[in-house]
Amino acid sequence: MARALQQPLANPDLAKLAGVVLDPATGEVLWEQSPTEQIVPASTNKILTVAAALLALDPQARFTTRVVAGPDPETIVLVGGGDPTIASGKDSLYPGAARLTDLAAQVKPHLTGPVKRVLVDNSRYAEPWPAGDTWDPRDVAGGSITPITPVMLDGGRRMPLNKDAPRYQDAAGQTATELAEALGATGASVVAGSAPSGAKVLGEVRSPTVQQLVETALMISDNVLAETLAKEVAKARGKETTFANATAAVRETLTENGFDLTGTTTVDGSGLGLANRLNARVLSEILAVAAAPDGSPKADARTAKLRPLLRGLPVAGAPGGTLGGGRYRAGEAAAQGRGWVRAKTGTLSEGKQVNSLSGVVLDRDNRLLVFALVSNGSQMEQGRAALDVITSALRGCGCQG
Repeated sequence: MARALQQPLANPDLAKLAGVVLDPATGEVLWEQSPTEQIVPASTNKILTVAAALLALDPQARFTTRVVAGPDPETIVLVGGGDPTIASGKDSLYPGAARLTDLAAQVKPHLTGPVKRVLVDNSRYAEPWPAGDTWDPRDVAGGSITPITPVMLDGGRRMPLNKDAPRYQDAAGQTATELAEALGATGASVVAGSAPSGAKVLGEVRSPTVQQLVETALMISDNVLAETLAKEVAKARGKETTFANATAAVRETLTENGFDLTGTTTVDGSGLGLANRLNARVLSEILAVAAAPDGSPKADARTAKLRPLLRGLPVAGAPGGTLGGGRYRAGEAAAQGRGWVRAKTGTLSEGKQVNSLSGVVLDRDNRLLVFALVSNGSQMEQGRAALDVITSALRGCGCQG
């Protein structure tokens, strides 16, 4: 393994690199470099969030968005249930997403007159934006994030089918506005409010399953989905759904399930925050449990719960995920990983240059390998290409001799 990686690891474009490669069937560490050093993970932080969601939540559970009767006949209430994936149109970035048109169609027969006001009940989540400078407010217009509310259309995107489109500042309010339009109530006022106790349900739609949401969060590196899942882990543990409680709930869930987070720091569920600090070992250990072959010494009760994590990992060179596009095309050294590497990406280009890649690859001896690689201080394109070459070298390695 050391010989196979010697040349790729010498690339100065990797800057400061921490990493682990191990065999999930045996737990044997085959290579490591600074495995416990705390380093900025970028979006590989999502591996912790989705792992906690799979361990804490029912993977077949769905989140329900409701419209209920308001305090007067001219008012309805949109009640957020934890689903940011509702489709504004026919198509969606989110497989299995509910449609706003279906919700409106259920509500219409219950209306006895014009709708003049839509209340938005966001009480499921206690805090839409983390404290201090955890996130940059410019990232809303930049398309990375939006304030986290328990109801959104298309993850808050202004262009629903563009993964990187700018987001609405008030995604819940925009959802209520488009609901009013779908009901023929264009111009109805939209304000924050609460559902009356025992209010009649006029319509409801359900999200994709938790398992589907996890897979999508990883495949397209969806920050809004990751933050939503973190808040749902907090709610499942009986905590108020603040960002601090969400990250605490994720950590507690993982710790209770045997993962060592000593020395790590997490300030969000998505990895957007520059204050996040993880080490390559914890990333590799979570992936190793998910990837442990059935019947192997390392497969345990956690393995079945974490398997969907692997299904959500993008495939090198394949469209639809974050390893498509220009990845694994930098010459023959990277191309041999195409179709064989599956990994969660991570990139931060401002404040702290971060490139990360954590996932699995089948080597030439058909041995499954788990890897976690995090580079800090590397330029985006050069750092990505260097990680592609390392993981492709793992594919070309005959590591059983």
